[in-house]
Amino acid sequence: MQVFLQQLINGLHLGATYALIALGYTMVYGVLRLINFAHGDIFMLGAYAGLFAAVILGVTQSASWGAVFPVILMAMAICAVVGMAIERFAYRKLRTAPRLNALITAIGVSLFLEYGGQLPPMIRIDGFDFPFGAQTKTFPTGILPPTQITTGTGLSLSAVQVLTFVVTLVLMVGLNAIVRRTRIGVAMRAVSADREAAALMGIPTDRVILFTFALGSALAAAAGVLYALDKPTIDPLMGLYVGLKAFVAAVLGGIGSIPGAMLGGFVLGLTETFVAGYLASSWRDAIAFGILILILIVRPTGILGSSVREKV
Repeated sequence: MQVFLQQLINGLHLGATYALIALGYTMVYGVLRLINFAHGDIFMLGAYAGLFAAVILGVTQSASWGAVFPVILMAMAICAVVGMAIERFAYRKLRTAPRLNALITAIGVSLFLEYGGQLPPMIRIDGFDFPFGAQTKTFPTGILPPTQITTGTGLSLSAVQVLTFVVTLVLMVGLNAIVRRTRIGVAMRAVSADREAAALMGIPTDRVILFTFALGSALAAAAGVLYALDKPTIDPLMGLYVGLKAFVAAVLGGIGSIPGAMLGGFVLGLTETFVAGYLASSWRDAIAFGILILILIVRPTGILGSSVREKV
C-alpha cells in the first residue's frame, strides 16, 4: 500500500507538469482552433528563462523558499512576451488562411526555437549563454532548500514535489478565476464561441488572442522551471517529447476544454507512473501515445470535450 501511495504522489507530480502545458494547447485551440506545436518549446524556453532568472537574481545557491518564486515569475514574464511575439509575427496574418498553413507555420516556429537555441553562444551573462548551445546544462537545484517531508505512514515528498503541487494549485485556481470572473475571461469565452460575432460586438479580438498566448506561455514557463528543478538537466530539445505528451493530455481531456486539460494531464501522469512502476519503464512512452490513438478512435472529443457541428 505504501508503494502504491508513493507512486500516486509521483504520478500526480508528473501530471501537474503535463496539465500546466496542456492548458496552453487547449486555450489557444479554444480561441483560434489552432494546434500550437511550438508550445512545447515555450516549455523549454521557460526552463532556460528560469536559469537566466536564477543567475541574474544571484539565487542559484540560495536554498530558500523565498528565492524560487521570483525565478518562476520572471520566467513566466519572459515566456509571456515570447508567446505574444510568436502570435503577432507568426500566426496573426494566417487567421483567415487554410488551417494547414497555420499548422505548417507552427511546426516551423517549433523547429526555429529548437535548433536556433543550439547555435553557438554569442552572449554570456554571469555564466548564462545565449543562444544556449547544443550541450545540456544543469539547472541550479540549490535554489530550493534540501527539504524532505515524511509522513507518519512512511511516504515522502521532496521540496520540488511540494513546490509543484502548490504552484500548480495556485495557477489553476488563478486561471479559473481569470476565465470565469474577469472581463478579459468573458471576452476569451466570447471569442472562443464565435470570433466574428465577438468582433462585431466590439470585443478587441486581437488583444484577447494576444492575452491568451501570453497566459498559456506563462503557464508553460512555470511548468518548465518546475520540471527543470526535478530533473535537473535541460537542453534545447527537451520540449519535444514533453510537449507531445502534454498535447496527448489535452486531447485526452478534450482539446478546447480547460477542465479537460487539467484532468488529461493528471490521468496521463498517473498512467505513465504506474506503468513504469509496475510493468516496465520502457513502456511509458508507448502507453502515452497508445492512449492518444485509443481516444481518437473511441472518443475523438476527449473525456470532457463536446461535439461541435461545422457547416461545410
